[in-house]
Amino acid sequence: MKLNRRSFLYLCLAALVAAPLSAADLKYLAAGQPDPIVLLAPPPVAGSAEDAADLESAFRVYSAATPAERARGTDEVKLTIFHFAPAIGPWFVPGKFPKTEALFKEVEAEANVVKNLAKAHWQRIRPYHVDPARFPAAIEHEDRTDYAYPSGHSTRGTTYALLLAELFPDRRDALLAKGRDTGWLRVLGGVHYPADIYAGRVLGQELARQFLASPAFQRDLAAARAELAAAKVEVAGAH
Repeated sequence: MKLNRRSFLYLCLAALVAAPLSAADLKYLAAGQPDPIVLLAPPPVAGSAEDAADLESAFRVYSAATPAERARGTDEVKLTIFHFAPAIGPWFVPGKFPKTEALFKEVEAEANVVKNLAKAHWQRIRPYHVDPARFPAAIEHEDRTDYAYPSGHSTRGTTYALLLAELFPDRRDALLAKGRDTGWLRVLGGVHYPADIYAGRVLGQELARQFLASPAFQRDLAAARAELAAAKVEVAGAH
């Protein structure tokens, strides 16, 4: 049985109103920038042939997912920069890098302002709410009730990968691959359509570009770079 669309929209709007940061609180991004409504093409219209094809693609990917892929997706529901540790090194763990963690906490908060604006504008219903019978594991493991387009994980995964590549340029390819994987795991988990992931990558790239153009961000990035460089020297000296 499908969830009543209007009831679901009200639930989503309630969740989005409780955004943790407003545009007035931005430290790095200029107010209103980037504008995701201008940047991104609209998602497929609900009920259209294109929408049905995207749903069918989501179901095929979800149906082919392995238990290991589903487990990784579940582990990344609360995505942090430390999910990128396999591309960086086992020494990159929470609690040791306060300046780096503070930098990316602010990045996450500001990226969420932009992403939530897009989600509230297009209000695309997630596949496991549109057709719950075909996405049972998504319902079991996913507690989010906000909209689908663009994918927040794909957006943040792309943004994190590009910004972490500024700190670890020698790991750039591995970081970017992990950023792509972060988004695709959401399709494997049945909580997003492919179109959501592609839009998140576009938005994540633009967010990274604008973060890097911010003098305030560059100052904090330099502090994080020094913090991590000291840690790498310490790790190297221990071997």
